[in-house]
Amino acid sequence: ALETLKMFEKKDSRVKSAAATNLSFLYYLENELAQAANYADLAVNSDRYNPAALTNKGNTVFASGDYEKTAEFYKEALRNDSSCTEALYNLGLTYKKLNRIDEALDCFLKLHAILRNSAQVLYQIANIYEIMEDPNQAIEWLLQLISVVPTDPHVLSKLGKLYDNEGDKSQAFHYYYEVLAFY
Repeated sequence: ALETLKMFEKKDSRVKSAAATNLSFLYYLENELAQAANYADLAVNSDRYNPAALTNKGNTVFASGDYEKTAEFYKEALRNDSSCTEALYNLGLTYKKLNRIDEALDCFLKLHAILRNSAQVLYQIANIYEIMEDPNQAIEWLLQLISVVPTDPHVLSKLGKLYDNEGDKSQAFHYYYEVLAFY
């Protein structure tokens, strides 16, 4: 990986940024966070307008626990490319960590408008409504989610629990029974 980057060091800043971004991402996946942060810095310094570089930098800062600073990197990535769905998703997760639930919901609803059938986005929206103690909305979003992933026992169990908490024993039984079919 280092040899690959060295090949690009003398190239223009965009190529250098792209190479450093990819290396940062690989190190991040391998949980080598110090190396990931170094390459993320190199990527951002090479091209401050690269949304992938800014997103990777945000990811490395997130791993260090500085969520306010993390949000700034994701927001900068979105200012540079408003269609950067990874930055928007990660910003939503960061807002959840910061307990800024309304802002997190806004991020995921924007993502839902772009990625209509994303199971991850549907799950996050349902989860936020659970956090907000709005079981009816949580159920609505979980029902959309099972139309995308109909055999997910975790989602079916969550639906059973929500219906049970709402006093709808028939629906609760239905979803709990569905879960048993997968075991």
